[in-house]
Amino acid sequence: MSEGDSVATAEAPSEDGVHVTGKKSTAKLHHYVPQGYLRGFATNQERISVIPLDRRRKPYTPSVRNVAAQNHFHTVGEFEEPDAFEKVLSEVEGQALGIIRGFAEGEFPPSEQNRWAFAHYMALQSVRGPDTRRTIEHLRATMVRLEVGVGGRKNVGAWIRDNLGFDPTPEQEERIWEEATQPGGPPIGFSNLAHIQNAVATALKLTPYLATRPWALIRFDRRSLITSDAPVSLVRRPDDEPWDGVGFATAWGVTFPLTRKLGLLMSDPMAMLEGVGADAPRVQELRGLVLAGKIDRVQPGTTATEKLFNLHTVESAREYVFHHPDDERFVPADLPEPDLVNIKPAGGLVDMDFDGEPLFAPGRDEPSPA
Repeated sequence: MSEGDSVATAEAPSEDGVHVTGKKSTAKLHHYVPQGYLRGFATNQERISVIPLDRRRKPYTPSVRNVAAQNHFHTVGEFEEPDAFEKVLSEVEGQALGIIRGFAEGEFPPSEQNRWAFAHYMALQSVRGPDTRRTIEHLRATMVRLEVGVGGRKNVGAWIRDNLGFDPTPEQEERIWEEATQPGGPPIGFSNLAHIQNAVATALKLTPYLATRPWALIRFDRRSLITSDAPVSLVRRPDDEPWDGVGFATAWGVTFPLTRKLGLLMSDPMAMLEGVGADAPRVQELRGLVLAGKIDRVQPGTTATEKLFNLHTVESAREYVFHHPDDERFVPADLPEPDLVNIKPAGGLVDMDFDGEPLFAPGRDEPSPA
């Protein structure tokens, strides 16, 4: 049974997705967007409207319990408690939700401790979803396709011995060659444990890029925010070209809808230091001011800020957009297609067809891309 399958029929499931085995209970349904967070966009009865980006599916309004979740998404058989990471996430999410409640009640700017905690929560949220796992699987499959294809059919046995650790039969060589060089590369799975390790390590690296930006808490009255299955969104710089990449270090800003009436905009601190070197004392002074909340502000929501948030929210969505049932009018008209791969190598060797000959064999003409 794979990690994403249903549990054995001998286990008795409860309505909230918890399975009882003996004296211990193990959560089955794991959320990659927290239920507590989604309640900020739901009715008092915890109903939330879901818009699938797949146009073949119609919008629906389920309970938040059944939104942005997969069976055993965080289950790790290598742990003594298979859902140990799910329990750790619950603690992180609980602290973050408490900070959001504090924001709503006027506790802003946050203490430096809460700032770091909430920045870490946002960083983790940005890399914990199925899109991150699918992207890494896609990148690894692309690299394997290139390694095997460039080496040529006669060298696939050596590749198998070096990378998979066994001496293949001719039949195994042929099968791996066919799988590896097919469009998109071979089917590669990313285990739950590997996904968790990658998410934790990446979130630690991203956290400073969020904590050290000036934060603006936007309060909305007449207008509302929506959210998605990837609610942390990067805002490009105005002078960026459409094909330019954008990351946490280079983005003009980062948006995160906290509730339907509250949003957090993290802007670019270097905008205040144009022309100043990154190692200048003034930069370190600014960093201290930012972490102390001295540059943070609270401002009323406007039509422009609502559109800024909601447009970037739908652009960042991978499969689903979520909103309060009363807020359908705030969903942008043009929604993207679903896409669980957010980094796609393109062109050159990536799109090449391999004919079995080594790419860099002496005297061989370089083949043209497909």
